[in-house]
Amino acid sequence: MAANRSSSNADRKARIEEMRRAERARERRNRIITITLSTAVVVGLVGFGGYLLKQQSDEKKATEAAAKAPIKGEKSWDAKKLGRNHVAKPVSYPMKPPVGGDHHQAWLNCDRNVYKVPVPEVHAVHSLEHGAVWVTYSDKAPAGDVKKLEEKVGKTSYSFISPVKDQAGAVMLSAWGKQITVDGADDPRVDAFFGKYVQGPQTPEPGAACTGGVGAEGVPGGAGAEQ
Repeated sequence: MAANRSSSNADRKARIEEMRRAERARERRNRIITITLSTAVVVGLVGFGGYLLKQQSDEKKATEAAAKAPIKGEKSWDAKKLGRNHVAKPVSYPMKPPVGGDHHQAWLNCDRNVYKVPVPEVHAVHSLEHGAVWVTYSDKAPAGDVKKLEEKVGKTSYSFISPVKDQAGAVMLSAWGKQITVDGADDPRVDAFFGKYVQGPQTPEPGAACTGGVGAEGVPGGAGAEQ
Protein backbone atom coordinates (compact mmCIF):
# COMPACT_ATOMS: atom_id res chain seq x y z
CA MET A 1 0.00 0.00 0.00
CA ALA A 2 2.79 2.35 0.96
CA ALA A 3 4.61 1.42 -2.25
CA ASN A 4 1.54 2.32 -4.30
CA ARG A 5 1.25 5.72 -2.61
CA SER A 6 4.93 6.37 -3.22
CA SER A 7 4.58 5.45 -6.87
CA SER A 8 1.51 7.65 -7.21
CA ASN A 9 3.34 10.63 -5.65
CA ALA A 10 6.28 10.10 -7.96
CA ASP A 11 4.01 10.03 -10.99
CA ARG A 12 2.26 13.20 -9.84
CA LYS A 13 5.58 14.97 -9.33
CA ALA A 14 6.73 13.82 -12.74
CA ARG A 15 3.54 15.13 -14.38
CA ILE A 16 3.89 18.45 -12.55
CA GLU A 17 7.52 18.76 -13.61
CA GLU A 18 6.56 17.91 -17.20
CA MET A 19 3.85 20.57 -17.09
CA ARG A 20 6.36 23.07 -15.74
CA ARG A 21 8.84 22.21 -18.48
CA ALA A 22 6.11 22.58 -21.08
CA GLU A 23 5.11 25.98 -19.60
CA ARG A 24 8.73 27.14 -19.58
CA ALA A 25 9.08 25.99 -23.22
CA ARG A 26 5.94 27.94 -24.19
CA GLU A 27 7.26 31.03 -22.43
CA ARG A 28 10.56 30.73 -24.28
CA ARG A 29 8.74 30.34 -27.62
CA ASN A 30 6.53 33.32 -26.84
CA ARG A 31 9.58 35.44 -25.94
CA ILE A 32 11.33 34.38 -29.14
CA ILE A 33 8.23 35.15 -31.21
CA THR A 34 7.79 38.54 -29.50
CA ILE A 35 11.45 39.46 -29.97
CA THR A 36 11.37 38.30 -33.59
CA LEU A 37 8.21 40.29 -34.35
CA SER A 38 9.52 43.37 -32.56
CA THR A 39 12.80 43.15 -34.45
CA ALA A 40 10.95 42.75 -37.72
CA VAL A 41 8.77 45.79 -36.94
CA VAL A 42 11.79 47.90 -36.00
CA VAL A 43 13.70 46.81 -39.08
CA GLY A 44 10.64 47.53 -41.20
CA LEU A 45 10.20 50.99 -39.69
CA VAL A 46 13.88 51.79 -40.10
CA GLY A 47 13.79 50.56 -43.67
CA PHE A 48 10.64 52.55 -44.46
CA GLY A 49 12.11 55.63 -42.81
CA GLY A 50 15.26 55.22 -44.87
CA TYR A 51 13.13 54.84 -48.02
CA LEU A 52 11.22 58.04 -47.24
CA LEU A 53 14.43 59.95 -46.55
CA LYS A 54 15.95 58.71 -49.81
CA GLN A 55 12.79 59.58 -51.71
CA GLN A 56 12.77 63.09 -50.22
CA SER A 57 16.46 63.47 -51.02
CA ASP A 58 15.91 62.32 -54.60
CA GLU A 59 12.96 64.69 -55.00
CA LYS A 60 15.02 67.58 -53.62
CA LYS A 61 17.88 66.80 -55.99
CA ALA A 62 15.47 66.58 -58.92
CA THR A 63 13.90 69.92 -57.98
CA GLU A 64 17.30 71.57 -57.64
CA ALA A 65 18.41 70.11 -60.96
CA ALA A 66 15.24 71.37 -62.65
CA ALA A 67 15.79 74.83 -61.18
CA LYS A 68 19.34 74.91 -62.55
CA ALA A 69 18.47 73.46 -65.94
CA PRO A 70 17.88 76.04 -68.69
CA ILE A 71 14.38 76.41 -70.11
CA LYS A 72 14.08 75.00 -73.62
CA GLY A 73 15.25 77.61 -76.11
CA GLU A 74 16.63 79.90 -73.43
CA LYS A 75 19.63 82.08 -74.28
CA SER A 76 22.09 83.11 -71.57
CA TRP A 77 24.81 85.73 -71.29
CA ASP A 78 27.60 85.80 -68.72
CA ALA A 79 26.24 88.12 -66.06
CA LYS A 80 29.77 89.06 -64.98
CA LYS A 81 30.50 90.43 -68.46
CA LEU A 82 27.36 92.56 -68.64
CA GLY A 83 28.18 96.14 -67.67
CA ARG A 84 26.39 97.67 -64.70
CA ASN A 85 27.62 101.24 -64.83
CA HIS A 86 25.20 104.14 -64.55
CA VAL A 87 25.43 106.31 -67.64
CA ALA A 88 23.60 109.40 -68.91
CA LYS A 89 24.14 108.70 -72.61
CA PRO A 90 22.50 106.26 -75.05
CA VAL A 91 23.79 102.69 -74.95
CA SER A 92 24.11 100.37 -77.94
CA TYR A 93 23.15 96.90 -76.75
CA PRO A 94 24.28 93.74 -78.63
CA MET A 95 20.89 92.02 -78.26
CA LYS A 96 17.29 93.16 -78.67
CA PRO A 97 15.62 93.54 -76.29
CA PRO A 98 18.71 94.03 -74.10
CA VAL A 99 19.24 91.68 -71.16
CA GLY A 100 21.83 93.70 -69.29
CA GLY A 101 24.62 96.20 -69.59
CA ASP A 102 25.30 99.80 -68.64
CA HIS A 103 22.11 101.72 -67.98
CA HIS A 104 20.55 104.91 -66.67
CA GLN A 105 20.56 105.48 -62.93
CA ALA A 106 16.73 105.65 -62.95
CA TRP A 107 14.88 102.38 -63.39
CA LEU A 108 11.64 101.88 -65.30
CA ASN A 109 8.63 101.26 -63.10
CA CYS A 110 8.21 97.49 -63.19
CA ASP A 111 5.56 96.65 -60.62
CA ARG A 112 2.91 95.06 -62.87
CA ASN A 113 3.30 97.88 -65.42
CA VAL A 114 1.64 97.52 -68.82
CA TYR A 115 3.19 99.89 -71.36
CA LYS A 116 1.36 100.53 -74.62
CA VAL A 117 4.32 102.29 -76.21
CA PRO A 118 8.02 101.45 -76.49
CA VAL A 119 10.06 102.19 -73.36
CA PRO A 120 13.64 103.50 -73.07
CA GLU A 121 16.01 100.55 -73.02
CA VAL A 122 18.47 102.25 -70.65
CA HIS A 123 15.75 102.41 -67.97
CA ALA A 124 14.30 98.96 -68.71
CA VAL A 125 17.72 97.34 -68.27
CA HIS A 126 17.99 98.91 -64.83
CA SER A 127 14.68 97.21 -63.95
CA LEU A 128 16.11 93.86 -65.05
CA GLU A 129 19.01 94.50 -62.67
CA HIS A 130 16.41 94.73 -59.89
CA GLY A 131 15.03 91.29 -60.78
CA ALA A 132 12.17 92.17 -63.12
CA VAL A 133 11.02 90.11 -66.10
CA TRP A 134 10.38 92.14 -69.26
CA VAL A 135 7.76 90.83 -71.68
CA THR A 136 7.99 92.26 -75.19
CA TYR A 137 6.00 91.75 -78.38
CA SER A 138 6.20 92.84 -82.00
CA ASP A 139 3.37 93.75 -84.35
CA LYS A 140 3.37 90.08 -85.42
CA ALA A 141 2.00 88.96 -82.04
CA PRO A 142 -1.73 88.12 -82.06
CA ALA A 143 -3.84 90.63 -80.11
CA GLY A 144 -5.27 87.81 -77.98
CA ASP A 145 -1.79 86.76 -76.86
CA VAL A 146 -0.85 90.34 -76.03
CA LYS A 147 -3.98 90.71 -73.91
CA LYS A 148 -3.24 87.49 -71.97
CA LEU A 149 0.35 88.55 -71.36
CA GLU A 150 -0.77 91.97 -70.18
CA GLU A 151 -3.13 90.27 -67.73
CA LYS A 152 -0.32 88.07 -66.42
CA VAL A 153 1.99 91.04 -65.97
CA GLY A 154 -0.85 92.92 -64.27
CA LYS A 155 -0.89 90.22 -61.59
CA THR A 156 2.88 89.86 -61.15
CA SER A 157 5.10 92.27 -59.26
CA TYR A 158 8.57 92.77 -60.73
CA SER A 159 7.34 92.43 -64.29
CA PHE A 160 6.42 94.79 -67.12
CA ILE A 161 5.39 94.55 -70.76
CA SER A 162 5.93 96.79 -73.76
CA PRO A 163 5.99 96.62 -77.57
CA VAL A 164 9.33 96.26 -79.39
CA LYS A 165 8.65 96.49 -83.11
CA ASP A 166 12.00 95.30 -84.47
CA GLN A 167 12.69 92.33 -82.18
CA ALA A 168 13.34 88.92 -83.76
CA GLY A 169 10.44 87.01 -82.20
CA ALA A 170 6.77 87.87 -81.96
CA VAL A 171 6.81 87.32 -78.17
CA MET A 172 9.97 87.41 -76.07
CA LEU A 173 10.75 87.36 -72.35
CA SER A 174 13.90 88.86 -70.87
CA ALA A 175 15.58 88.89 -67.46
CA TRP A 176 19.11 89.93 -66.48
CA GLY A 177 21.35 87.76 -68.68
CA LYS A 178 18.42 85.56 -69.82
CA GLN A 179 16.07 85.64 -72.80
CA ILE A 180 13.63 83.36 -74.55
CA THR A 181 11.33 83.51 -77.55
CA VAL A 182 8.00 81.74 -76.95
CA ASP A 183 5.24 80.54 -79.26
CA GLY A 184 2.55 82.62 -77.55
CA ALA A 185 0.86 83.48 -74.29
CA ASP A 186 -0.16 79.86 -73.66
CA ASP A 187 3.35 78.48 -74.13
CA PRO A 188 4.21 76.74 -70.80
CA ARG A 189 7.65 78.33 -70.94
CA VAL A 190 6.05 81.67 -70.09
CA ASP A 191 5.10 80.46 -66.60
CA ALA A 192 8.44 78.67 -66.29
CA PHE A 193 10.36 81.85 -67.12
CA PHE A 194 8.33 83.95 -64.68
CA GLY A 195 8.67 81.35 -61.95
CA LYS A 196 12.42 81.06 -62.40
CA TYR A 197 13.49 84.64 -63.06
CA VAL A 198 11.12 87.05 -61.31
CA GLN A 199 13.48 88.06 -58.48
CA GLY A 200 15.40 84.91 -59.44
CA PRO A 201 19.00 83.86 -58.76
CA GLN A 202 20.24 85.85 -61.77
CA THR A 203 19.21 89.14 -60.11
CA PRO A 204 22.21 91.41 -59.39
CA GLU A 205 20.23 93.55 -56.92
CA PRO A 206 17.46 91.38 -55.42
CA GLY A 207 14.87 93.30 -53.46
CA ALA A 208 15.71 96.66 -55.05
CA ALA A 209 12.71 98.87 -55.82
CA CYS A 210 10.46 98.39 -58.83
CA THR A 211 8.35 101.47 -58.11
CA GLY A 212 9.29 105.13 -57.76
CA GLY A 213 11.19 105.07 -61.05
CA VAL A 214 10.29 106.53 -64.42
CA GLY A 215 7.58 105.90 -66.99
CA ALA A 216 7.67 105.16 -70.69
CA GLU A 217 8.95 108.64 -71.53
CA GLY A 218 11.88 108.28 -69.17
CA VAL A 219 10.55 110.77 -66.64
CA PRO A 220 8.82 110.21 -63.29
CA GLY A 221 5.15 109.55 -63.90
CA GLY A 222 5.71 109.38 -67.66
CA ALA A 223 2.84 108.54 -69.97
CA GLY A 224 2.23 105.37 -71.92
CA ALA A 225 1.59 102.99 -69.03
CA GLU A 226 -1.46 101.44 -67.49
CA GLN A 227 -1.05 100.72 -63.78
